[in-house]
Amino acid sequence: MAVKVLILEDNPVARSFLCRVVRESFSDAIVITEAGDLETARRHISLTGGSQGLHGVDPFKLIMVDLELPDGNGMELLSELAHYPATKIVTTLYSDDDHLFPALQCGADGYLLKEDRFEVLVEELQKIVRGQPPLSPAIARRLLTHFRPGGGDTTAPDSGFMPPPFTTSRPVPIERKPDHERLTPRESEVLTYLSKGFTIKEIASLMGIKWFTVNDHIKSIYKKLNVSSRAEAAVLASKQGLV
Repeated sequence: MAVKVLILEDNPVARSFLCRVVRESFSDAIVITEAGDLETARRHISLTGGSQGLHGVDPFKLIMVDLELPDGNGMELLSELAHYPATKIVTTLYSDDDHLFPALQCGADGYLLKEDRFEVLVEELQKIVRGQPPLSPAIARRLLTHFRPGGGDTTAPDSGFMPPPFTTSRPVPIERKPDHERLTPRESEVLTYLSKGFTIKEIASLMGIKWFTVNDHIKSIYKKLNVSSRAEAAVLASKQGLV
C-alpha cells in the first residue's frame, strides 16, 4: 500500500517543489495530496479518520505544513493534529525563535526551510527513515546555540512558549506502568532492533512493515519510556529487562 502524504502550502510553485522533494526522498510508493489552505487540508484529513485518524481509512503518514496561510496559521492545524498518527513537518521561510519554538511545541516533528537547496531538503527529509528529526541546518544550529550553556534564551520574553521538552530530556527511572502503558510485543521487537543499531528502514525490512509504521512504534516507545533518543531507550530497556 502506498504511503499517503499531505502537503499544505498556498504557493503553487513552492507546493510543486515540495512534491518533488518528497518523491525524491523516499523509495516507497507515495501518494501525495495537495492543499492550498487550512480548510482544504482539514477536509482531506477528515476523510482519513479526522484529527486522530481513527475511522478506518488509511491516514496520512507524512504531513508537511506551511505556517502562513490565506485562512490562518499552520500552527492551528498542528495543534489539532496532536494525536494524529503522522510525522508532521513544518516547511516555512521563517527561521526565527518566534516561529520555531511555538511550532515544535504545537507538535511539529521537524522544521525545514523552503529556501534550502533541493538536495539539502531531500537529505533532511530522509532523516525520518534513520530515526532522526528532519531539521534544516540553520535550524539545527539555532537549537544547539539556544540550549548550549551560555547560549542564552533567545525566545521572545512575552511569547509564553517554553522550549520543547524533548530537547533537554535526560534518562529517568522507569516507573511501573499499568498494562495499557507497557510496550506491546511489536514495540518490544522494534526496541530490540533499535538497541542493536539497526536503522528504521532496516527494521522495516526485517519486520516486513513500512518504515512509517516503524516510526510510529518508535514514537510510542519514546513516549512510554519518557526518553528522546534510541540510546536512552536502549539503556533503560536493558536496565528494566524490557529487551
